[in-house]
Amino acid sequence: MSSNGVVVDEAIRAAWDTYRILDRQTPEQERQQAHQRVQAAMDSVGREEVSRGTVFLVGVLTGYLIAEPPGGGKQIDPLSDLVPTVIRKLPSFEKAEPEQVPMATGVLMAAAMGMDTVAWRDQYGTIPPKEAMVHGFVLWLLADLFDSLVEKPGTIDQLMRETFDSMGTSQD
Repeated sequence: MSSNGVVVDEAIRAAWDTYRILDRQTPEQERQQAHQRVQAAMDSVGREEVSRGTVFLVGVLTGYLIAEPPGGGKQIDPLSDLVPTVIRKLPSFEKAEPEQVPMATGVLMAAAMGMDTVAWRDQYGTIPPKEAMVHGFVLWLLADLFDSLVEKPGTIDQLMRETFDSMGTSQD
């Protein structure tokens, strides 16, 4: 595990692949490739580091959503709009265990307050698999919100893939 809120690039990329696995818009072949990349990253850097990558991306997407509203719409208030909206939608995921929601809420709140989400989460120890799953659902919900605000499905996925490509961390 990295320290001081730093996450290995491969883990961040794999964390985004977990979003692509959850997203129904992802074609089946791409979903299978994403699953293979996630597994390879877990074998290489560990499940915990990939989980930390997901927490990192929750912070990134929260920052995108509150800094400048996608689609040029109304400014999103993180405390009265963003966090409650995301948390209320978590029960729509059958595997989102209610016991894990407080930590996911804490990560969202840390992001909304401009804190380093990984450093904030790291202070509570390792991320158990059930909690990691909830962070993955939160990531998907944030990405879905971004796409709905720009009224174009797949926009955030394209933006993230272009970002990874520019960093030299291609998806294939």
